Amino acid sequence: MESKAGPSCRLVFCLLISAAVLRPGLGWYTVNSAYGDTIIMPCRLDVPQNLMFGKWKYEKPDGSPVFIAFRSSTKKSVQYDDVPEYKDRLSLSENYTLSISNARISDEKRFVCMLVTEDNVFEAPTIVKVFKQPSKPEIVSKAPFLETEQLKKLGDCISKDSYPDGNITWYRSGKVLQPLEGVVVLIFKKQMDPVTQLYTMTSSLEYKATKTDIQMPFTCSVMYYGPSGQKTLQSEQAIFDIYYPTEQVTIQVLPSKNAIKEGDNITLTCLGNGNPPPEEFLFYLPGQPEGIRSSNTYTLTDVKRNATGDYKCSLIDKKSMIASTAITVHYLDLSLNPSGEVTKQIGDALPVSCTISASRNATVVWMKDNIRLRSRPSFSSLHYQDAGNYVCETALQEVEGLKKRESLTLIVEGKPQIKMTKKTDPSGLSKTIICHVEGFPKPAIQWTITGSGSVINQTEESPYINGRYYSKIIISPEENVTLTCTAENQLERTVNSLNVSAISIPEHDEADEISDENREKVNDQAKLIVGIVVGLLLAALVAGVVYWLYMKKSKTASKHVNKDLGNLEENKKLEENNHKTEA
Repeated sequence: MESKAGPSCRLVFCLLISAAVLRPGLGWYTVNSAYGDTIIMPCRLDVPQNLMFGKWKYEKPDGSPVFIAFRSSTKKSVQYDDVPEYKDRLSLSENYTLSISNARISDEKRFVCMLVTEDNVFEAPTIVKVFKQPSKPEIVSKAPFLETEQLKKLGDCISKDSYPDGNITWYRSGKVLQPLEGVVVLIFKKQMDPVTQLYTMTSSLEYKATKTDIQMPFTCSVMYYGPSGQKTLQSEQAIFDIYYPTEQVTIQVLPSKNAIKEGDNITLTCLGNGNPPPEEFLFYLPGQPEGIRSSNTYTLTDVKRNATGDYKCSLIDKKSMIASTAITVHYLDLSLNPSGEVTKQIGDALPVSCTISASRNATVVWMKDNIRLRSRPSFSSLHYQDAGNYVCETALQEVEGLKKRESLTLIVEGKPQIKMTKKTDPSGLSKTIICHVEGFPKPAIQWTITGSGSVINQTEESPYINGRYYSKIIISPEENVTLTCTAENQLERTVNSLNVSAISIPEHDEADEISDENREKVNDQAKLIVGIVVGLLLAALVAGVVYWLYMKKSKTASKHVNKDLGNLEENKKLEENNHKTEA
């Protein structure tokens, strides 16, 4: 319960006020509080048994007291005096601890706790100190730039709302800036707000810059006192543009000199190392003695290989300050023959060439259906597996983006070719009939039973790969049947039939279609056998010719001998006749 102090209470208190004594052993006691916090002041007196009431006061600068709070020991009531600056800010506990909310600078006073008995008054003084942390220091009124060898105001460092006042220090790259005549000039001032009694500190810095100050951070800090002692707040960094004259010119090329190719746009950039840099330059192109006046950039569009040469630039007012660079315009030509979409028949020959012309050695890569080939494709006799999308690609490794590629889409066509095979299941309960088909475009396969002409739909087909696939059916015929396989594409319609015996009649199984790999092996073996047979036939032919010549010669000699023998017999007969005549 709160109320105003009554007259009787004041009378008793006034009678005893002159007898107030300071409790022995109680010296000055200080309470430190942050601005805006709650000030808590314990009474620091032992409560006597015959206590009548407790009271708090503060002392004005002239020493006169101002009572602010009263608490009775018997009624347990609290009464606050009508002091405007403490209205609704006071709280007095049962142990006579006084709390003041929302601490202000004006609360820095000497407060006294008083405990009153019937025959005595005991006092315990407390000194209140209030501290206000200043705002984070900030560099304001910053110079847009600094110039070498010129003393110029860099900016102001300001920190507000401090109590008590603080000090400001400037730093360059973390090192304290000390005053130096003609180089570092510091001007410090502080100002107190008459209403809030808070201080604002400002420090102005004048500084003579050099080129070493480029990208150097400048900061400032404020040192202040708080309830726990001395503290420091640091500002954000400030980096200033440093102006200095041009001492050297350089020329740059975009894109990179090693990556320029025909059709590119070349941008020449001329730079002076001063700050601010020069805004205009003279550009010299190969074979042109007169410079072209331009800003710091000059662009050549859609350059050709004859643009290779030396390029230069200089200052307009100082042509002796010049820079140069050599530029090579790279080129790459590719010709694929044939190219585009080409349709050939199976077994045809197709020569392919990819011709390269470049400013330096180029790499050549062949791809088929996005898979890299080991060598250039060559087709002496086309197969279905040769069909696909071929790409000849060339590039200059050192020149990014300089690539050329041309493609050849090869289509290998062929009329449908059919081979039919049959195989009896080991169980003897069914037979598998397979129709192997080659051709491109992909032939459509149709099965029929000869005689009935019905189409068999329940078939199983393999994937169509390299112009080949098959269709398979499984049957259990009760009588002899003839199966017909028809394959048809845009080029031709091919038909083949196969007689299949009833399941009860054993028959010879025909070999299944062999794979491409095995087909090649068989072809190789066949070639070997044919070679051996041809060799034997040639040997037999030679032996026959020799034998024929020998026999012919023998017969001729026999005829001559027989003729001679006949002549001898005729002579003998003539001689005998002659002798008979003579007799």
